[in-house]
Amino acid sequence: MTDLACPPSGFPPSPPLGVPTPDAPPLAPVRQVVVQADGVRLSGLHCAPLSGPPRATVVALHGAGMRAGYFHGPAHPGLSLLTLGAALGFSVLALDRPGYGLSAADFPDGLPLPEQSAVLRSALDAIRHRYATGAGMFLLAHSFGGKLALTHAAEHPADDLLGVDISGCGHRYAPGAEQALRSRDGRAAWQFHWGPLRLYPAGTHTTSRDLVTPMPSRETADALSWPEVFHQLAPRIRVPVRLTFAEHERWWCHDDRAVDEIRGALADAPAQVERQPDAGHNLSLGWAARTYHLRALDGFASHLKQRAPSAPQPVPVPYP
Repeated sequence: MTDLACPPSGFPPSPPLGVPTPDAPPLAPVRQVVVQADGVRLSGLHCAPLSGPPRATVVALHGAGMRAGYFHGPAHPGLSLLTLGAALGFSVLALDRPGYGLSAADFPDGLPLPEQSAVLRSALDAIRHRYATGAGMFLLAHSFGGKLALTHAAEHPADDLLGVDISGCGHRYAPGAEQALRSRDGRAAWQFHWGPLRLYPAGTHTTSRDLVTPMPSRETADALSWPEVFHQLAPRIRVPVRLTFAEHERWWCHDDRAVDEIRGALADAPAQVERQPDAGHNLSLGWAARTYHLRALDGFASHLKQRAPSAPQPVPVPYP
């Protein structure tokens, strides 16, 4: 049996994941940005292709108790959605949702989902005017961000919203999940958020400390009512939706019956539901993040093939 730590003679050892080889193209820089959304200042991170206009724009929405940096792989550069997306020709903008980052002082209790959706609509309008967005926009969201993405797709579906990709968000809570949510006890919810430690790079919980922030109180109420709200929103969604459940997802039911229920509720979307092996709820922070991000971006690329050529894009303005 070959020792996987020692490659066969004649084959050079592969560099660690995310470490560029000498002839690899440079990674696009990730910059901090502020988006003015009708008077609300949303902080975020932006990464654009190094050359040429973007194919399309991916707007990433984080979950409860996290921030935009969730999508930037703080424990391992090879896991970043932002740099991977830019390398594949997408402009990627991860936003701090209302009640997080710069807007936390304005909304210390957070905002209900309908109001977050209204702010997101204004933010997307600002992004369209400020940056070259390519053929249109995709929403990629995690957990509570997925609730916002689905709310937005139902209530404010702009013509250039091309699709939604969500991880860590379902329609029916798993046993014990609602109790953990109501308790607001971080220790009780730890296993629901993370799962086995082996699923994450060493140091993930240390490097992620700056991303973790208290969950605004209004989001707890919205989270508890989500199963009913989902069934109200789902029939109104027309854009393609892809949902991914991690193998070790504990917040949501994702057995065959639950998956069939989701597909049935999103019958006009249409919907695609997948499972990601070797992953926990915080999928974009784990070893499986690169695989998940590549699948999401590949799905976005397939949607672009079905679109007519887009109109000329505005020239992006300098970063602040």
